Amino acid sequence: MTLDEFFRIGTTVTLGSHTFEPEAIKAFARKYDPQIFHVDEDAAKKSVLGGLCASGWHTAATWMKLNLENRMDAEIPAWSGPGPVPEFGPSPGFKNLKWLKPVYAEQTITFTRTALSHRPIASRPGWRLLALRCEAFESTGDMVLEFESAVLVKTGE
Repeated sequence: MTLDEFFRIGTTVTLGSHTFEPEAIKAFARKYDPQIFHVDEDAAKKSVLGGLCASGWHTAATWMKLNLENRMDAEIPAWSGPGPVPEFGPSPGFKNLKWLKPVYAEQTITFTRTALSHRPIASRPGWRLLALRCEAFESTGDMVLEFESAVLVKTGE
């Protein structure tokens, strides 16, 4: 087995779906993003968004929750490559976060992850940087969220 096979390079994985319920939208927003169109249904109807919608941070946090529930190392057969089993570490960050469309109350959103590439980290021998494309879609297929993420992976190489 190669690292490309282990990481499933080029394969889009569906992480799961989540329905954004009004009370959960408001609870998240009251705590982390108390803008009027996230916390007040009547005011949201009069806003530029036209209705109660989830915070973009709520949508992104839901991607992360589903991503961790669907860990990459649990999706494939046991490691049969050279060296130790690759061990997933922390993420050094993300870039190009875009909230492309509002996620309205009662919408069900489907989240995906695609592993794009990996490379050794010169300053950390035995570690690689795995690049991911992260997306979310409404039921019509329109994308509502996208960003690029990275994760450190200890491979021993």
